[in-house]
Amino acid sequence: MNTDALVNINGGRMPTLEIFLILTIISLMPSILVMMTSFTRIVIILSFTRNALGIQQTPPNMVLVGIALFLTLFIMDPVIKDINTNAYQPYIKEEIKQDEALKRAEVPMKRFMLKQTETETLNVFSDLAKIDKPEKLEDLPMTVVIPSFMTSELKRSFTAGFMIFLPFMLVDIIVSSTLMSMGMVMLPPAMISLPFKLLLFVTINGWELLFTNLVKSFHY
Repeated sequence: MNTDALVNINGGRMPTLEIFLILTIISLMPSILVMMTSFTRIVIILSFTRNALGIQQTPPNMVLVGIALFLTLFIMDPVIKDINTNAYQPYIKEEIKQDEALKRAEVPMKRFMLKQTETETLNVFSDLAKIDKPEKLEDLPMTVVIPSFMTSELKRSFTAGFMIFLPFMLVDIIVSSTLMSMGMVMLPPAMISLPFKLLLFVTINGWELLFTNLVKSFHY
């Protein structure tokens, strides 16, 4: 079968090359999810929170990834709707061609990423790519925007992780000092501090507070 062959899909006819392109995009979806959405920041902060509490396997990784995935869908909902309205729907109605649909889909994604990206980071990657900074940041290519966005997301997530660790580390220090002053040096401090950290987290409604601040930390 040559590349000009046509196949019947959902009552229509689609070139084999377009099918190959669609399958390629589907295979890259996990990377797109990680690199171009809020998923990275969320899952890293959730992992830091679990480690700060001192419970290495609870919640399990599957639960953390599931939470991060659905929070990502919630945060990215305006972007997804924009892409669907301005790019996908006109394309399936054959009002625009594939190239134009991809260009339109880039706009809301690039706008979202740029609002989360630090200017200094954009300047660094623009210099590395030897690209002059345009008047509008949205004119920057994706090859510059994506790594800049990822770098800024990692910085923010590790900064948030540090802030989350502080109160729980304070509990560990207090418990360790108390046990040492009582001469109970053989008793693991983590065994005593863990219930107090869990009590603190539950008392302040930690999960709801964490999720709320995660959503509010993203700019539209």
